[in-house]
Amino acid sequence: MKTTINTLIQAATDAYAHAYAPYSHFCVGAAVLDEAGTVHTGCNVENAAYPSGSCAEEQAIGSMVAGGGRLIRAILITGLSDQPITPCGACRQRIREFAQSDTLIYIHDQHRGTLGKYRIDALLPDSFGPDNLSKS
Repeated sequence: MKTTINTLIQAATDAYAHAYAPYSHFCVGAAVLDEAGTVHTGCNVENAAYPSGSCAEEQAIGSMVAGGGRLIRAILITGLSDQPITPCGACRQRIREFAQSDTLIYIHDQHRGTLGKYRIDALLPDSFGPDNLSKS
């Protein structure tokens, strides 16, 4: 998995370099590994009408879906902050939609390296997802 993590770090770092954050100056990059082993990336894109912006995770998941992926095997989020950059609440739900309970979310800092890893069920306990809608 070391090579995969390094691949995700590089892909997320490349996406981070393209983030559009003229208002907050808080850039974020994300890389998703799908069930086929394909890496999809995204970066945050702000908008002058603040609610219209999008998160890096949202972009990476959208790229995965557009590319035919339906399962997140791992996701890595990178940025530059004194605190770990964990996904916002909306992105936790987005990840949950395409993840299994043991899907790993790696948190990486541009200067300090990998700061941690979490399972989606730890970041979003007792979540609501596709399995809640299955017919009995």
